[in-house]
Amino acid sequence: MIVMKNSIVLLTLFSAIFLMILPVSCKDEEEEGEGPVETGSVQFTVRGSTFNMQKVQGGTFTMGATSEQGTRDPGSNEYPTHQVTLSDYLIGETEVTQELWCSVMGGDDPAVHQGMQKPVENVSWNDCQDFIAELNRLTGEHFRLPTEAEWEYAARGGAFHSGYKYSGSNEVDDVAWYCVNSDYSTHPVKQKQPNALGIYDMSGNVHEWCFDVYGLYTAETQTNPQGSNSSSDHVIRGGAWLNTTNYCRVSYRYCYCVTQKNEYLGLRLAMSK
Repeated sequence: MIVMKNSIVLLTLFSAIFLMILPVSCKDEEEEGEGPVETGSVQFTVRGSTFNMQKVQGGTFTMGATSEQGTRDPGSNEYPTHQVTLSDYLIGETEVTQELWCSVMGGDDPAVHQGMQKPVENVSWNDCQDFIAELNRLTGEHFRLPTEAEWEYAARGGAFHSGYKYSGSNEVDDVAWYCVNSDYSTHPVKQKQPNALGIYDMSGNVHEWCFDVYGLYTAETQTNPQGSNSSSDHVIRGGAWLNTTNYCRVSYRYCYCVTQKNEYLGLRLAMSK
């Protein structure tokens, strides 16, 4: 009888321990099979201004006007589509705000649409290089502008790519400030919903400078491309507060010369891992 009683107690204790462990084990298995291994953000602070960089696990994607983008003009500068493979990198959770710009540049705010949590705008590609150089000096880091391919891959959601027309949705109002809802002004960052990587405002608010020199696409497969050598103009990406929906698509691309600046042109930071 004593042996049986001890066996029952041991069995009960084992069952309780197993039930306590089981949910944790299932959760670990579930997380192991979901999406990129590394996600989330890295936080930086400079002169009291804090900003986040989202981790993007590299991969291969189809760049350009894929079927969901809705433009089939054979002469479009979004053609031909082509395969691009990228290494891991980080990209800004938001566009660079006026707060961050002023913290780095000593209070000089070039923006037309004033507001510390609004994106900085009215900055040229050259201005962006000056800002990044000073940011790197202050932090000891190696920030830069994203390449055009990095920008599009992040806008599409990276490894979480869901085939959306805009960055995070097929409903432009969910994710973008554009001509219909912007009241013809910029808005504070992070007011619309983010995409699958936790990145905001890639389809609206302000256009964003990229690192690359602008050039026409080819069908050639590429790895970590950095643009053309055939122009002096640099790529801009993303819709802006004055644009129609066509400009808000993740594959839309355009360019400006390095000295061009206006009230709908800003930037987003990137960093190699």
